Amino acid sequence: MFAVIKTGGKQYRVAADEQITVMSLAGAAGEAVTFSDVLMVEKDGAAQIGAPFVAGASVKGEIVEQARGPKVISFKKRRRKNSKRKRGHRQDLTIVRITEVVA
Repeated sequence: MFAVIKTGGKQYRVAADEQITVMSLAGAAGEAVTFSDVLMVEKDGAAQIGAPFVAGASVKGEIVEQARGPKVISFKKRRRKNSKRKRGHRQDLTIVRITEVVA
């Protein structure tokens, strides 16, 4: 049994006992989180597809840790003008362990 959820503007295919990395969610490690935006649920070969969401379906998980992604460098240079700009960015991420898919 798996589901497709939407969080942080992205879609994730999840099943029980999986870990996913999503955009930053509020909460500390060990807290429970519920995803109610379920786009699709598959159970025993039969798929329920929502329009846009599946009614009554949710995915429950537990926050494992709050982390940060790798550093991404944005470098811009204008040739022959002695002009350049360098910026670094690290995205805040949350690692979530999926505990249950409720159809």
